Amino acid sequence: MPDSTAEMTSETRFDAPLLEQQLMQEDALLRGHFRLSSGLHSDTYVQCARFLRRPELAAPAMAELAQRIREAGLQPDVIVGPAMGGVVVSYELGRQLGVPAIFTERDDTGQMTLRRGFTLQPGERIIIAEDVVTTGKSTKEVARILEGLGGKILGVASLIDRTGGKAELSFPTFALLPVTAATHAPDDCPLCRAGIPVVKPGSRPEKAFS
Repeated sequence: MPDSTAEMTSETRFDAPLLEQQLMQEDALLRGHFRLSSGLHSDTYVQCARFLRRPELAAPAMAELAQRIREAGLQPDVIVGPAMGGVVVSYELGRQLGVPAIFTERDDTGQMTLRRGFTLQPGERIIIAEDVVTTGKSTKEVARILEGLGGKILGVASLIDRTGGKAELSFPTFALLPVTAATHAPDDCPLCRAGIPVVKPGSRPEKAFS
């Protein structure tokens, strides 16, 4: 079996199965029976922060995303990552593409916005960077905010697309690993009926899932 901590470098061809193996080894991608923060049950748990904590794994993965963006002919002026999950991804993707990286975060009212002195110039071209696209809802929210500030969205780049390519976004998407995750209502969950114990991983008691 190959060493799952081996780097994906520019000299080696991108290996999606290797990336999946790395994610699973880091407990960033788990299969089983999980209770989501929404209350739904799922057969898949994603926590990309456990993968992104490893620079020797994150940098080669982001290099692949950067290369795909270049090959698509897109030239962003800035990378924007929604906090918290998109902060590390946006930084490393910005480094790979040679452009600034900033992030959005929620204000005291719960609205997503730019803070900390971050600004956009009218017409600036933006790649939104996410760790995982779960439903596409938060990505669309960020896109609306950035467009309202005068930005132009070129696309969204993510490590994982948890929708399996069904996010229905209105701009190009770049994801290294599409993941199809089933979700079920607690009272109609086949995993429960099969007697598989439900797990709620994560450090926060009420919101552990990305």
